[in-house]
Amino acid sequence: MAEDLKITTSADKEEQYRSLIPQIEALLYGETDLIANLANVAAALKEQFKWFWVGFYLVKNNELVLGPFQGPVACTRIAKGKGVCGTSWEKAEVLVVPDVEEFPGHIACSSASRSEIVLPLFHEGQVIGVLDVDSEELDKFDEVDAHYLQQVIQLIKFNA
Repeated sequence: MAEDLKITTSADKEEQYRSLIPQIEALLYGETDLIANLANVAAALKEQFKWFWVGFYLVKNNELVLGPFQGPVACTRIAKGKGVCGTSWEKAEVLVVPDVEEFPGHIACSSASRSEIVLPLFHEGQVIGVLDVDSEELDKFDEVDAHYLQQVIQLIKFNA
C-alpha cells in the first residue's frame, strides 16, 4: 500500500491526473473498506490539486449523507434534486458548474465556494453517492476534470 503521494507540480492538469491516478490505484489496492478508500481518495485529490473542498456524499434513506471529505465543515444532508449534488444524483450525470451563484437552487454550504464539479457514483446501475469538488475560483473545472475524475471513481470498489 502506498502511503505517500508524489505530488506533480506541473502546470498541465492532464499530466497531474496521469501521475496521480496510478498512485490512487496503488493506495486502494488490497483495501476493502469503502470508507477508508473514500477518505484516501478525497485526501489524495485535495493534496494534489489544492481544491477548496473534496468529498463524498452517500445515498442513505433516500437522501445524500456526508461521507469522507477534506476541507471545511459541510452540509450534512442533501435532498434528491436539491443543489448541485442532489441534481447530479437525480439526473445521474456529471455536472460542471462554472459559477455556483448561477446554478438554480445552489446550496451554499460555504460562501467561499465559487465553482463545482459533481460526479455520480454508480453500483449495479444505481447512483449510490456523489463525488463533490468545490473551488474558490470561478470556472475551475472542465471536461478534463470530468474525464479523469470518472477514472478515479472507477477505481473504487463499492461492493466491498
